[in-house]
Amino acid sequence: MTQHRRADQHQPAEPEGEHGNPAWSGGRSVLEGAFRLLGALEQAREAGLTWLAAECGLPKTTAYRLLEQLVDLSAVERSPSGYQMGSRIFRLGHGWQPHPGLRAASREPVRRLERATGATVAINVLREGQTLVLNRTCGDRPGELAPGHNGAVWPWYTAAGKVLVAVAPAGLPLDPLPALWHREAAQIRESGLAYDREQILDGVCCVAVPLHGPGHVPVASLCLITDTSHDLDRLADVAQRVGRAISARLTSRSAVRSAERPATRLLS
Repeated sequence: MTQHRRADQHQPAEPEGEHGNPAWSGGRSVLEGAFRLLGALEQAREAGLTWLAAECGLPKTTAYRLLEQLVDLSAVERSPSGYQMGSRIFRLGHGWQPHPGLRAASREPVRRLERATGATVAINVLREGQTLVLNRTCGDRPGELAPGHNGAVWPWYTAAGKVLVAVAPAGLPLDPLPALWHREAAQIRESGLAYDREQILDGVCCVAVPLHGPGHVPVASLCLITDTSHDLDRLADVAQRVGRAISARLTSRSAVRSAERPATRLLS
């Protein structure tokens, strides 16, 4: 959810002394402080200096100095309310993908799936115990179902997360698992499907399937998000067919090249 913070004066009252704050004098601490500020801006979208410093536990002068350095690097931009994320972060972020060829392999199948079903379609991965949205379409009701954006994070126990957690090795950084999770995980492994019937958001239902890379290793999930009026079992069948097609592209020797060609007969 976008939040707007009151604008602060950019310039602090007094410059920070070179050795005035030993806790933030080392190179690693400087990097940690910069990433704290970027993380706070990711959540707030737009924020003033005072709020950012308090949110990140930094002296105001230190926050100001780091933010201005990030501005010089185009990683942060000044805004009417203080600061916002910069264009360089946008460009760098779009270059990341969890598996080679995943974006290209899924792009056209996802578009076709959205057109055929009217559902919101998302490609997701697990990161730091959460479900990270890599790519998301709008569906027939943009913004009404599961509001979010590319790069948004959701709990691991969304359908998109559960279908990956069920087959993941032990040791993932997750909250304590529900008592009956082992039973649900076994069902997910057997069927290759995970469901969410209004467990996260009222009126929102999801079905997800894993996407496999070489060695049949799950690298991401394909999720369809819709309302309660749709037949999830029908959507599940379509999702599995499209998921298999994307996985075939990822596991082929020419995955990156073939992924750039339009998908055919995925929904026939």
